[in-house]
Amino acid sequence: MHAPVLVMQDSMKREQGGKVQRANIQAAKAVADIIRTTLGPRSMLKMLLDAAGGIVVTNDGNAILRELDLAHPAAKSMIELSRTQDEEVGDGTTSVIVLAGEMLHVAEAFIDKKYHPTVICRAYAKALEDAVAVLDKIAMTVDVEDRETMLGLVKSCIGTKFTSQFGDLIADLAIDATRMVGVELGQGLREVDIKKYIKVEKVPGGQLEDSVVLKGVMMNKDVVAPGKMKRKIVNPRIILLDCPLEYKKGENQTNAEILREEDWTVLLKMEEEYIENICAQILKFKPDVVITEKGLSDLACHYLCKAGVSAIRRLRKTDNNRIAKACGAVIVNRPDELQESDVGTGAGLFEVKKIGDEFFTFIVDCKDPKACTILLRGASKDLLNEVERNLQDAMSVARNIIKCPKLVPGGGATELTVSAMLKQKSSSIEGIEKWPYEAAAIAFEAIPRTLAQNCGVNVIRTMTALQGKHANGENAWIGIDGNTGEIADMKERKIWDSYAVKAQAFKTAIEAACLLLRIDDIVSGIKKKQAPGAGPSKPKIDEEGDADNDQLIPE
Repeated sequence: MHAPVLVMQDSMKREQGGKVQRANIQAAKAVADIIRTTLGPRSMLKMLLDAAGGIVVTNDGNAILRELDLAHPAAKSMIELSRTQDEEVGDGTTSVIVLAGEMLHVAEAFIDKKYHPTVICRAYAKALEDAVAVLDKIAMTVDVEDRETMLGLVKSCIGTKFTSQFGDLIADLAIDATRMVGVELGQGLREVDIKKYIKVEKVPGGQLEDSVVLKGVMMNKDVVAPGKMKRKIVNPRIILLDCPLEYKKGENQTNAEILREEDWTVLLKMEEEYIENICAQILKFKPDVVITEKGLSDLACHYLCKAGVSAIRRLRKTDNNRIAKACGAVIVNRPDELQESDVGTGAGLFEVKKIGDEFFTFIVDCKDPKACTILLRGASKDLLNEVERNLQDAMSVARNIIKCPKLVPGGGATELTVSAMLKQKSSSIEGIEKWPYEAAAIAFEAIPRTLAQNCGVNVIRTMTALQGKHANGENAWIGIDGNTGEIADMKERKIWDSYAVKAQAFKTAIEAACLLLRIDDIVSGIKKKQAPGAGPSKPKIDEEGDADNDQLIPE
């Protein structure tokens, strides 16, 4: 008796789940469509209005999605994808969204045919495994020391960006900076921390060609007493402090009761002696430059001036760490614990220069700097912001190559090879999973198809020709030249991609597609907001007087 009822309930649940999945797929496709046009070298730019009312002009997938304010939870989840990709490998943020959107788009047909999402996810997981195996097969190892190859690789990765019109400039800056801050960990491993030890300083004015990588550090500070302290010192001895060079005030209000006038003089003398003592401990090591993160009193400034020492105060912690890495100094917390080994002697020049209206301190020409500053010059702030975003991507690519020196072909060639190999393999898969597996193989073609669309060539002809060339997994290096839309050998055109970026993009896209497919219900935990100050609404009771105001219904 109960069996038909159970079947009906089950089918109703499946129907409800199908609706939610379709809604999720539509939301994901909407996000993918927003940034689809920004893939490739001939891509369009987007102009965004940010929350503060400023304007952002960019074609960086992550930068665009970061500014979007979307209500649908599935769309928010897609935006997280590009953030993950940006944090992990720094490039491929647009590809990962386009690929995830396509993976969900091809799954829609199976949801309509009442396939269970778990079956689709199983097939996708298998496809991902095989796709990474194909990547390993076609990847080629590269020599990190070969600058020409590195330059070609970074250029092809940022060729899709706005700054590609400035030639080798950005690629050169990125390679020089990442090479400088690389640290050997032993066993052939290198660590490159571009967030901590590479500072990008944007100074409007000048030309973009004036941008340089400084062998040292630059910060927006001037010496404490400009007239008295030297602004240029060759081979300086640098001491870095993390403590104030002023008399320590009480934590809370301190009352001192003084009965005699002489005691007041004694009190002031004690303060002066304390500061003099601190300065004497520092000057014992004959420094040329003293830099502290905290305050520096007028009296301490006087003693340092007298000794011919230049001082800088209230420096950021991050800048202090970079100076320590660049000149070999150690940041000291207490002046009485200073040692000769804490003094930084690695810098070749300390100089304060005026750029525009502001003074900048340069600590440059360091012997073996493990931190550096990239000085960017350009016409406007918007231009500099876009150049900085592109530079971050370029540095991430250079870092990926140093950490994992493997290349795969760019221009959609990798995706076409993966697609062809998966199509071949799908014939050997048994059971119901065969069809979603084959659909995943077709979904990989979204990248070359989007590239062709953005070049303005005939998409159907180009895709047919490419599929013909890749038919049996051959010609792995044949792809689309994103500038001209021609079908070409990516090796000859030097259009490459980093293996780490591609592998991460595939994994992120497919795993996210599986995650969204397995959602069968969205439950909101957000309470509807009442007007401020409004209490719980009470039911209204009509009284006798209200009856007179009621409109009579005409008979």
